[in-house]
Amino acid sequence: MGTSLTPEFWERFALLLFAAMGLTFALAALFDELALRRINRRTHRPPTAPAQTPPRTGTTDHRTSVSC
Repeated sequence: MGTSLTPEFWERFALLLFAAMGLTFALAALFDELALRRINRRTHRPPTAPAQTPPRTGTTDHRTSVSC
């Protein structure tokens, strides 16, 4: 039981194929742009200065020796 593929089928097939390809390319470009924006946002942040520790008030060590 064979069926023939009509010209109407091929027209619809081609239309759906090109629509799917266009949608795929558009979504790929959109996601690439979003990924690049995310990467660029992370790399272009100005470096923050490390938090400075408060200076020590004394220089003498008040720890107890543990040696035997």
